[in-house]
Parts: sequence; C-alpha cells; structure tokens
Amino acid sequence: MDLGIKGKRAVVCASSKGLGFGCAQALAAAGCDLILNARGADALEAAAETIRAAHGVSVQTVAADVTGEEGRAAVLDAARDVDILVNNAGGPPPGMWHDWDREDFIKALDANMLTPIAMIKALVPGMMERGWGRVVNITSQSVKAPIPQLGLSNAARTGLTGYVAGTSRQVAGSGVTINNLLPGIHATDRAEALDGPVAKRDGITIKEARARRSATIPAGRYGTAEEFGATCAFLCSQHAGFIVGQNILCDGGATNATI
Repeated sequence: MDLGIKGKRAVVCASSKGLGFGCAQALAAAGCDLILNARGADALEAAAETIRAAHGVSVQTVAADVTGEEGRAAVLDAARDVDILVNNAGGPPPGMWHDWDREDFIKALDANMLTPIAMIKALVPGMMERGWGRVVNITSQSVKAPIPQLGLSNAARTGLTGYVAGTSRQVAGSGVTINNLLPGIHATDRAEALDGPVAKRDGITIKEARARRSATIPAGRYGTAEEFGATCAFLCSQHAGFIVGQNILCDGGATNATI
C-alpha cells in the first residue's frame, strides 16, 4: 500500500533502537525524511546510517535528552515545519507502590506525559496552519489495563491519554490527527528489563521468563519492532485521516477488553 506520505518530514523521538527505531524505519520506507532523536550519539548515528542506506531518505540526528528543556529545544529547532511527530520515551522502572516518592513521579511525568505534551504544543500549530499533520504517541497497554508493578508508567501515560482525548478533537478540523499507539510486550530492551527481575525473583532463566510471559499472550509470542513500526506508519498515512483520538492496541491480544 502506498501510504501517501512520500516527501513528508517526520521527527521520531527515542529512535536509536527498539520501537522508536521500528517506527523510523517504517516511515523511511514510506518515503519520509527523518529527524531522529535519542540520548546516545553513537547509537543514534548508527541507526540513521542504517536507514539512509536502506531507504535513501534524508536523515538528520539530534542527540539530546528530549525530556529536558535544553534537549527539547535542540530537537524542536531541527523539527520546525515537520508534518509528523512520533512521541516516544522509555518507561520508568517497575516496582512496588511503596517504592516511589514524589521525585520518582515527577521524573515519570516529565518523560511520559509533560514532554510529549510540550512537543505537541510546539509542533501542532504549524501543522494546523498547513492543513495537515499526524501525531502518534507511543504509550502502553497499561493505559487500558494497568500493570501492578508499573505504577509510575500507569499514572504518567494515563495522564497523557486524557490530554490527547480532548486535544485531538480540537485540532482534527484542521487536518491534524493525534492518536496513541499502545504496545504490549515486544522483543526490545524494555522486555529484557521487565523479564530480568522476574527471572531473578523466581530463580529461572531469561528464556524461561520470556516463555512464561509469551504463554499469556494470545498470539503466543512477543511482538516485533517492525510490525509495530508498520502500524505507526499507517496512523501517519493519508489513509488514517478519520482516526482521531484513539488508543490503538498492538499487543497480540494480551489486553482482554471490549473497549
């Protein structure tokens, strides 16, 4: 399918690896020029070179912490007049409800709620003026079905979901869509970070922990960054203009819900 976005400019946050890289690859395959952001300069440039070689699109890199004001300013300076924004940030660490204090919640809110809101506020007005734009926020299946040990993520990402629910409906008439893409367990570093403590706690190997978790997913496996990226690219396409303010699960059926 031709997604109709060849020549569009997209900024993808946290895109040196994992789901962000999968989204960047899919957008590049559709013909988008990219601004990639991540904190690690070496990994970011390696990701950019992989995409340039595979797809022949323009790829600019901004190595910066987008959750800080200085880093975000650097990304926004490069991303002026973009057509597509993919917000993404690593999730906060798992734990128990009594493990976290105020500063832990502030960090989670900064990374997973306030930063994407700041990016939206900075870039969506230009999209509205030009009459076309796409925003995809990578959140989590936990906004549909909270995960007990991910209380920080549950709280911050649900806050962003509430903000998007109202904002998306205010900007849709200008040709701009904002949606959330909710990953379940994918074969990324994040999965390793979640499986590791389980393996240690239960005295099993990482492979065994992964097999145990896979058995809880109706699809019987972890997702891939490539299929997640393809879903993101569709939401950014010309064909997705009537999808507004939605929370799209990409979790292999793990979230058992009717709504």
